[in-house]
Amino acid sequence: MTESSYRIQGATGEWEVVIGLEVHAQVTSQSKLFSGAATAFGAEPNSQVSLVDAAMPGMLPVPNRECIRQAVRTGIAIGAQINKWSRFDRKNYFYADLPQGYQISQLYHPLVGEGEIEITLDDKKPDSAVKRIGVERIHVEQDAGKLMHDQHPTSSYVDLNRSGVALMEIVSRPDMRSPAEAGAYLAKLRTILRYVGSCDGNMDQGSMRADVNVSVRRPGEEFGTRTETKNVNSVRFVMAVVEHEANRQVDVIEAGGTIVQETRLYDPDRNETRSMRSKEDAHDYRYFPDPDLLPLELDDAFVEECRASLPELPDAKRARYEQVLGLSAYNAAVLTAEADTARWFEALLTAGAAIQKKDEAAVAKASANWLMSELYGALNRLGRELADSPVSPQQGAELLALVADGTISGTISKQVFEIMLETGEPAAKIVEEKGLKQTSDTGAIDAVIAKILSDNADKVEQYRGGKEALFGFFVGQTMKAMQGKANPGVVNELLKKALG
Repeated sequence: MTESSYRIQGATGEWEVVIGLEVHAQVTSQSKLFSGAATAFGAEPNSQVSLVDAAMPGMLPVPNRECIRQAVRTGIAIGAQINKWSRFDRKNYFYADLPQGYQISQLYHPLVGEGEIEITLDDKKPDSAVKRIGVERIHVEQDAGKLMHDQHPTSSYVDLNRSGVALMEIVSRPDMRSPAEAGAYLAKLRTILRYVGSCDGNMDQGSMRADVNVSVRRPGEEFGTRTETKNVNSVRFVMAVVEHEANRQVDVIEAGGTIVQETRLYDPDRNETRSMRSKEDAHDYRYFPDPDLLPLELDDAFVEECRASLPELPDAKRARYEQVLGLSAYNAAVLTAEADTARWFEALLTAGAAIQKKDEAAVAKASANWLMSELYGALNRLGRELADSPVSPQQGAELLALVADGTISGTISKQVFEIMLETGEPAAKIVEEKGLKQTSDTGAIDAVIAKILSDNADKVEQYRGGKEALFGFFVGQTMKAMQGKANPGVVNELLKKALG
């Protein structure tokens, strides 16, 4: 799907959707943005609250260096401008889980300026549909607490464990034009954050969520009035919000109504958005510089340390997999889509190269194919994640080395792998105990071939008469008779000789 291919066909003609995302990503840190309280997920309510988080009188915030460092590292990872001078502002509003009565944020002078994120809409052909989505800014701010509603409709409880947790608000430009582009952008951003280690990206736990801004217009006209759907917590739901909200707006306009700038909520059970409140503008929050916090001033050494700490990022890694390791575009895209997958694959590759005494490129294709087909297939069957694989990268490399050196055939390796999954035993031990070693004994193979050709004289005659496709039949029969233990290369060579 390209930018221009997604159109909504209304009763009065075509409409184009314009999308921007504001992503709130919880910063990976042991303590909160302005206090020493812990940030662990799932703790008992109100068990991780300092006097600063609870807004007790006289408490002063102190910026957490690690939170600032993680935001800077994220900005560098998307090629953004790092502002060496930035400032905190107070965003004033009342809500029951906001004990200060304001949120410390950054409006006028954010920590990170403009950058961009490259998205791909078709992983099978990553170079065929590439688009760059602009990022306007990344600023750091503190999160609010959480309201917990009792079954009784008039009772709610306040949990301040999240109060003061550091967030990066990553604000895109309105550059997306389809649900697919919005989904691809959010997924790619999540991948980058996980590679960098600045956010765990666990949307189901609330550590990453998106506010979805949607408007519609006639193609090429000025932007329409936008709505903002708050706190959407999955890539799939973001795409659903875009589709539903765009169609809703078209229906309203074509019925003679007008779109109101407002905040909406998404109901995934009904797949619909509902009005929450009118959308506030900046002046409604009475922003002003926070008097308790000095401006942030970064020196060159700090920024360079942040830059040097970054790992190889997904786009660079994917290009290396294709250009240096010789993997297909699709395999490279799949293997780099998640940081954990790339780490597992590289551990497999390093171990394989060491065992086989070859460079990584020589073992890359077999390693990638095994990981993506055999291991992923087994994990799906077992309902397990790669991080919980019963077979380690080292064990996988040992199995692949046995195939590479001819100890076992590819067919037998599948049998060995199944035993490894059940027992956790190393491949070499299984092969030895089960007597699964591949044979290259030409005498034994010749004897089997002679019997097969004798039992199938009619097919031999057909083969010699020009029906060469029967060669595969003879190979299959030979491998079956030898229970898959014959060396396929030797079988092919001896069969050609016997049939010649």
